Formats: sequence, structure tokens, C-alpha cells
Amino acid sequence: MRWNLRLTAANKGIWKASELQRSLAEHGLVISAGKMSGLWSGQPVSLKLEDLDVICVVMGCEIGDLLVPEPDKVRRPGEASGQQAAAVGAPTSAVVPRRRDGRSLPPQ
Repeated sequence: MRWNLRLTAANKGIWKASELQRSLAEHGLVISAGKMSGLWSGQPVSLKLEDLDVICVVMGCEIGDLLVPEPDKVRRPGEASGQQAAAVGAPTSAVVPRRRDGRSLPPQ
């Protein structure tokens, strides 16, 4: 996912993080200056769904305006970065779960 807050804000006429921060506070979402800086200029590590609701209400946007899917960046397990996926029908080894302590697993 790509975080698209800054461009969405610009499209709504909001040019400064402090401007958005004040509007969010007026709607009950108080964000620290540090977290606001991260939301404004970077990709948030975590964000509550309730906070996303408030951001969407304040900015008059949809969640799809803020979060843009990037399916090309999804990697499959075992696939090296930049490599194509294994050919369809190629033999694959089965994954066998094992306990770390050496004991056997219950029957399935």
C-alpha cells in the first residue's frame, strides 16, 4: 500500500501539516507533532481505523484516496526480490510443520 495523505490533502486545498492537525483536533483526533510529521511526510507504521475515519471526514475523501494498492510489490514466499514467480505446474515441496522442541505434532 502507498500512503497518499499529502497529495490528497493538496487536492483538498490543505498545504500544511499543522493546518490538517488543527482540523483533526477540532474533530476530536489529537495527534502529536511527531506523529503528524510521520503521517504527512512518510508512510505510517500503524494507524487506527477510527483515526482513518476522522481523517476521511475532515478531508472529505474516501479511504481509497489515502491508501493506494500496489499489488506489483507483493512477493510470494520463497520468491527473491525482482524474480518472476515459478512456472505454473512446477513441482513444489510440501511444507511439513515441526515443533522447535523436537516433540512430534498431534495427528491430523
